[in-house]
Amino acid sequence: MLKKLFLAIVSLFVLCAPGHAELKVDIVAGEVNPISIAVQKVETEGKIAKSDAEMVRTVVENDLKSTGLFRIIARDALPEFVKLNDMPDFNLWHAIKAQVLVQSKMTQQKNGMYKLEFYVWDLNSKEQIEAQSLAASKKSIRRMAHLMADAIYERLTGEVGYFDTQIVFIAETGDVANRVKRMAIMDQDGYGMRYLSDKNTFVMSPRFSPNMRTIVFLSYRDDKPMIWTLDLDTGAQRRLGEFGGMNFAPRFSPDGTKIAMSLVQGGDTHIFEYNINTKELRQLTYGHSLNTSPSYSPDGTQLAFNSDKTGSQQIHIMDLTTGDEERITFGAGRYATPAWSPDGQFIAFTKIADDTFYIGIMGPDGKREKILAGGWYMEAPSWAPGSRRLVYYETEKSEDGQDRMSHLRSVDITGQNLYDIELPDGVNGVEPTWSPKLQ
Repeated sequence: MLKKLFLAIVSLFVLCAPGHAELKVDIVAGEVNPISIAVQKVETEGKIAKSDAEMVRTVVENDLKSTGLFRIIARDALPEFVKLNDMPDFNLWHAIKAQVLVQSKMTQQKNGMYKLEFYVWDLNSKEQIEAQSLAASKKSIRRMAHLMADAIYERLTGEVGYFDTQIVFIAETGDVANRVKRMAIMDQDGYGMRYLSDKNTFVMSPRFSPNMRTIVFLSYRDDKPMIWTLDLDTGAQRRLGEFGGMNFAPRFSPDGTKIAMSLVQGGDTHIFEYNINTKELRQLTYGHSLNTSPSYSPDGTQLAFNSDKTGSQQIHIMDLTTGDEERITFGAGRYATPAWSPDGQFIAFTKIADDTFYIGIMGPDGKREKILAGGWYMEAPSWAPGSRRLVYYETEKSEDGQDRMSHLRSVDITGQNLYDIELPDGVNGVEPTWSPKLQ
């Protein structure tokens, strides 16, 4: 089921030392001057459909444009077409103030595989700063385009790319009073959505394993809310265990050997950690309180979660070795759904204050709080690889108040460049989780 089965990288080479090029985009600043980049049409050799070549170019352009860090130069403004092994006429490109040129060529090989070669030029320094060659089956050409965009993004920003990723979420259809909830998966740009569960099983809270082979989720079967796993390679599902009482909000540890979750026992809700290998269950929180939404730090030594043990819903951090806890949020309102960034520098959260929901980020010490978005109802932030962007969902009321529309939205850590991820007509999206990079 995973796209990783269909693509192989056949070579990777850089023609110029990275230290020679000085073109870099500042991805931290709130106001960014986008890099002007020209993506040429894809050269073809052999029996390559024009639609496939055009699709590669369009996907690369859309990926880079979506970041807000690049300005794609209009195709009709390109002053020349430069074949893959030819030198650009730098004067022509300087005249239109282009900073980067991307050349590419797609070839059908004798074994039926498709090879995609691409070069990246820093036009100001007149250097070729990146060159790669990828190979894939025909059905994975689109993924090659995402990998190409990742390579360009990483070369120009120094950050981890996130275009060759997927998002799992709950797809809601039907009338607001009788919504059907199904688990679905798609590429990060909304392409290729497909269902992973049937319409007869109520599911919630899907989360990827670190190796992308498994999804853990909450499923109501026989009116019992329990944690299940789905094998993405085989489609097999199995119940995690019989823990007694309601269990929910599962999340994998960074090494994939444990799953943190909330269990309701005796009227209290506490966080437990389940060891997948030993089948042992360890209780992490205690007392008469509600503790949920666990999220591991990237090194697996700490756990962020929300708890009402101090009187209102706030975010706490636990040291998993000592069991010591610390409350880190003290701002006005309630805090929930913490999500630790992959680089460990931020914790994303949902905040509820003054009848408004907000998505924000802060340091692991609770300081440097920054609100990224706000609205009538929004929740469930999840990080892209590289810790540059977040996905979350926002629910809006119709004008007559009789309907609810839920959208999946993405925003960067500056609070800029917010956009909707397009879903099929009639599909509402909630509870998204961004995958690690595909393998």
